[in-house]
Amino acid sequence: MLLHIIARGKIGRSPEAELVDRYFTRITWDTKLTELPETGGRIPQPKEPFRTIVLDEKGRDLPSGKLAEILGDWRDGGMRETRFLIGAADGHSDEDRAGADLVLGFGKATWPHLLVRAMLAEQIYRATSILAGHPYHRAG
Repeated sequence: MLLHIIARGKIGRSPEAELVDRYFTRITWDTKLTELPETGGRIPQPKEPFRTIVLDEKGRDLPSGKLAEILGDWRDGGMRETRFLIGAADGHSDEDRAGADLVLGFGKATWPHLLVRAMLAEQIYRATSILAGHPYHRAG
């Protein structure tokens, strides 16, 4: 299953970009990062069937193991792509949130969208490591 981060704004050459790259090179599943302008731009067509996760401060705060379980279930159920949408500074519309299969948050704090990319890349790596039985994640 392709794990596809679709994010508003350009990350450029930055410490956050280095973190995203570091985690993406460790993930054994197919990964892709698409950057869109702050407004407008075209979201690429997904590989069907697919699921969408919207990153939003109003989202569910899930333990890493639960995210792994969800991704594993989708993969095992035949999903070809999971899309992770990271919005611009103003976040997502109610319509975007309503159309998502999961609205995910990283706590109640508001995070800079560039940092969210790095945090998400780490959580994706952690989830895929959990599913692979790799010792990276230490629960408890």
